[in-house]
Amino acid sequence: MPDRKTHLDLLAMAILLVLCASWGLQQVAVKLAGVGVSPFFQAGIRSVGATVLLLAWMWLRRIPILQRDGSAGWGVLDGLLFGGEFLLIFWGLEFTNASRAVIFLYLSPFVVAIGAHYFVEGERLRWVQVIGLMGAFAGILLAFGESFTFPSREMLIGDSMLVAAAILWGSTTVVIKASVLRSLAPSKVLLYQLGVSAILLLGAAWVVDEPGITQMTPLILGSLLFQAVWVAFVTYLAWFWLVRHYPAGRLSAFTFLTPLFGVLAGHWILDEPLSLVLLVALLFVGLGIYLVNRPQPGRTELPAGVEEKL
Repeated sequence: MPDRKTHLDLLAMAILLVLCASWGLQQVAVKLAGVGVSPFFQAGIRSVGATVLLLAWMWLRRIPILQRDGSAGWGVLDGLLFGGEFLLIFWGLEFTNASRAVIFLYLSPFVVAIGAHYFVEGERLRWVQVIGLMGAFAGILLAFGESFTFPSREMLIGDSMLVAAAILWGSTTVVIKASVLRSLAPSKVLLYQLGVSAILLLGAAWVVDEPGITQMTPLILGSLLFQAVWVAFVTYLAWFWLVRHYPAGRLSAFTFLTPLFGVLAGHWILDEPLSLVLLVALLFVGLGIYLVNRPQPGRTELPAGVEEKL
């Protein structure tokens, strides 16, 4: 058993800051690479690259990959939800800004909290979480309402896709929590998600006859590598290491920083507009994420798996 700590030390907080910044930058990287790579193909490349790296890592660590554990059906279902999530994210970012996308996408923790309340034994909503849900919902309504004020309906279409993606993301977590997947090694669950989504996304690119790669520059290549190698592989493994050594609830509470990093990155890197309404929505959503993931006083926190990475 790994050495479990009861609090977050400086090392854990430093790693968490890097992870949250990386997850917030993900949407910006998609926009940067989208100049030369079509959306479904780009998402497929991300999943394929991360799948190959994960398989190599599991082989080196001698983690069983093919074994009869009754998880195949649930794994494929989770992978399809995961693939649908990224299909909507990459497609939606063709219509909306990265800074808006990250706020809508982080509706996911609230989908998890509500879904777990109904489908996972022992995970009932507490009053603090209900307050967090209400605050975050108010933030989402603010940001979504702003979509109607733009002259073009493209932003509204993109925002709607990101909300749908967040629901699918939350659904993948609920499926894991409520099924046999919860007892698997996190790396195998992630393999289901990446492997199935790679097939789904590349298949979608083929069905709609996407052009794929239309140009390649150092910036586009760097954005693709950032997504496949750093975000989908390195940061996930770093998260797995953290949840093996630190309280999962305290780690998850830090994820409220991800939308903040995403909004700021969209503004600074892509020069996206930063309205007062969007900042207020960010405040409500970030506070809501913190309250929903806040550890319950007096409750022993158990090790978490892939489902705890919000």
